[in-house]
Amino acid sequence: MKIMVTNDDGIHSSGLLALAKVLQPIADVWIVAPDREMSAASHSLTLHRPLRVKETAHQSYHVDGTPTDCVNLGVNGILRTKPDLIVSGINKGGNLADDIVYSGTVAAAREGAMLNIPSFAISVVADRDFNFHAAAGFALRLAKHILKNGLPQGTFLNVNVPNNETDGKIPYKITRQGKRRHAGSIVEKVDPRGEKYYWFGSNNFGFYEMEDSDFEAVAQDHVSITPLHLDPTDYSFMKELSEWVL
Repeated sequence: MKIMVTNDDGIHSSGLLALAKVLQPIADVWIVAPDREMSAASHSLTLHRPLRVKETAHQSYHVDGTPTDCVNLGVNGILRTKPDLIVSGINKGGNLADDIVYSGTVAAAREGAMLNIPSFAISVVADRDFNFHAAAGFALRLAKHILKNGLPQGTFLNVNVPNNETDGKIPYKITRQGKRRHAGSIVEKVDPRGEKYYWFGSNNFGFYEMEDSDFEAVAQDHVSITPLHLDPTDYSFMKELSEWVL
């Protein structure tokens, strides 16, 4: 068995190293990750310049590109054969609710699914003092199951783990994508030359209460496993839309 791991926190992230280490007893592990932090890169693919790849250690490579670049390049250019599984993480911070739209971690798993490779993303829900023990243990638990049973074509998983020191037997729930209470802010400043510049702020007002949501599961100290699909079509709206007269 061959597993490729990647992330959006960069090649030197402790979460990535913990993930690769825990998976080594069950598979031939390859690392292909960005050479720097690429958080919130979403499903961005680099097309305007060539990509540079450097080997950092045995079967470990860093790419001056996005998580999506790493998966595509890893599968089609670096690995000698197609991996049996792609795991993205362990991310420093949760990828809950609307986060999946922006997340480079989740995008890497999505790219794997697009290449018809079973894939999942895994994150630790915390802002600081990250503990990867529980997430690593659960990643191993999940990887074993997927290697044995696979995933439906076009489906990938988004996994969020509470930040605690329990082992891989932490309980889990199958969840749906939640919804954040957004109150984004843009901070406007003036530089020493009198020119305006802007920073995106992130005033987070929590999540809406939704039964069976990813946020609810983590708040109850459970691992959240959300199945996601490549096809985002709103089938429930298709009939009504077909009746429009434009």
